[in-house]
Amino acid sequence: MATTPSSLWRAEVLQEASALAAGTLTPDKAFMTQLFPVAMLDSTDAVLAAFEANVSRLGQPTDQQVLDAVEKVVLALNAVNDAFDGSAYETGERELLCDFIDATLSEYGVDVPALAARQGLHRYALTDRWRDW
Repeated sequence: MATTPSSLWRAEVLQEASALAAGTLTPDKAFMTQLFPVAMLDSTDAVLAAFEANVSRLGQPTDQQVLDAVEKVVLALNAVNDAFDGSAYETGERELLCDFIDATLSEYGVDVPALAARQGLHRYALTDRWRDW
């Protein structure tokens, strides 16, 4: 199972909280809870869990079924990003989200490079058509 980006972000928030509690980090240097508020993490988790459940039910999907699943998850992540004033996902977060989508598809038997090639896309451009983040 692919590691969700939000689980990595939660770990960073906890690490920062521990450093604050230990006194090894001053409050003026702490920013993780601002970057990754719990509501954003929870919303992201829900979207990614729904995507994984959707992909797991596809069996041996057609290209269109896979693209539909990718569109659905990307639009849902757009909504999360919009709910946080367009700042939920920055460059590093975007890359992790795209990697998660790719890894999840691969884990469920989708040949992502071949799918992308059949669509005239680079493997990592699969989300670009719908992505606002």
